[in-house]
Amino acid sequence: MNIKPLADRVVLKMVETEETTKGGIILAASAKEKPQVAEVLAVGPGDKDNPMTVKVGDKVITSKYSGTEVKVGQDEYIIVKVGDILAIVE
Repeated sequence: MNIKPLADRVVLKMVETEETTKGGIILAASAKEKPQVAEVLAVGPGDKDNPMTVKVGDKVITSKYSGTEVKVGQDEYIIVKVGDILAIVE
């Protein structure tokens, strides 16, 4: 099943990052805060008030608790408005 966002919506997949402390301990994803960096998987067509400023493949930073979480099979995605994306990571 494919997810095709409508209007000014964007489908994101959160990027899992391992974090190592100064002492060399690797923190599991469950021991950290919710990640805010995600990869853009699909974008809607936009609208006149909110044009698309991201494209598929971009890494972005989102508002902490924005969007709607969706689970398709074993994969989890977040659908957000383009206005909830704060920055593109280069």
